[in-house]
Amino acid sequence: MNDCIFCKIGKGEIPCDKIYEDKDFLVFLDIKPVSHGHVLIIPKKHFVWMQDVDDETISKVFILTKKMMVAIKKGLECDFVLESVAGNEVPHFHIHLIPRFLDDGLQEFPRIDYPDGSQAEIKEKITQAL
Repeated sequence: MNDCIFCKIGKGEIPCDKIYEDKDFLVFLDIKPVSHGHVLIIPKKHFVWMQDVDDETISKVFILTKKMMVAIKKGLECDFVLESVAGNEVPHFHIHLIPRFLDDGLQEFPRIDYPDGSQAEIKEKITQAL
């Protein structure tokens, strides 16, 4: 994809603070981190959404994700590493790894309630799609 910023970073056309690289993936510091040490993991091949990614690449990226989580926790001595695949801000599948401390005050996702009766309907829609 010619205009994808993550593809350009993966090709080395745009510099980044590289943490790890192999033939399939690149891990680098997020330039607008949620916390210090927040990294992004991207496949070098362009995929927009996680559900578009082939099973072999998904398997490899989550093995790499675990490896990076262990390194971040050990290297930064944080309490845990939050993993997020929300990433709709850039149309290139990527994983956020965010170092966290139990008392850091960072907020997670907002929570909502199901309107009366909608929970069963939503459950049915998803199970039928399986």
